[in-house]
Amino acid sequence: MKISPSTKGLIISVVTVLVAFGIYNFFLAKRNYYLVDNPSENIFYFKINNGEQKTITAGQKFQVDLKKGKNDIKVFDNKNKMLFDSSFVVKKNRGLLNIAHQDYYINEQFYGYGLNKDSLIATRKQTTIDGKLFVNMPVRFSKLYTDDFYYNIDEEYDGVVKNIQKVESRTKIFRKADFLNYYREYYKF
Repeated sequence: MKISPSTKGLIISVVTVLVAFGIYNFFLAKRNYYLVDNPSENIFYFKINNGEQKTITAGQKFQVDLKKGKNDIKVFDNKNKMLFDSSFVVKKNRGLLNIAHQDYYINEQFYGYGLNKDSLIATRKQTTIDGKLFVNMPVRFSKLYTDDFYYNIDEEYDGVVKNIQKVESRTKIFRKADFLNYYREYYKF
């Protein structure tokens, strides 16, 4: 059977599209998920929406299934004594549950063509952390749930955001210790 040149072109086009879609889906697409994080030294047990009880140990984080809208959580200490029973509202496709009520910082990083990062940062307010001033106005978060960020604690900022004709920004949530390490590396004054 002889394949015509137009059929070969169609087959090559379809294969190219499938390969491009596969590369995007496996390597480039940003995954949406919800994390439970425990940066403390304690062990917690919790139930989300009266589901099965899960355990989270010191320093551990893992993904959980949440539904958009109101969700309930019950958190217990290592002796199975209830610490709190609370509700939270999920509005976005990614979020962080802070069951240990530890400090996190949401930092904004700017991207764009012809960007003068220092002048942008200099015009923003400073935040005090442990008695020291930090530029770029990192926002402290210690409540149960937030989805006011773009990158979760286990994701890195993109090195370059392409096709930006204007200055844009992306926010990332950090554990406190991770934010202090990131700040020392990134903001070299």
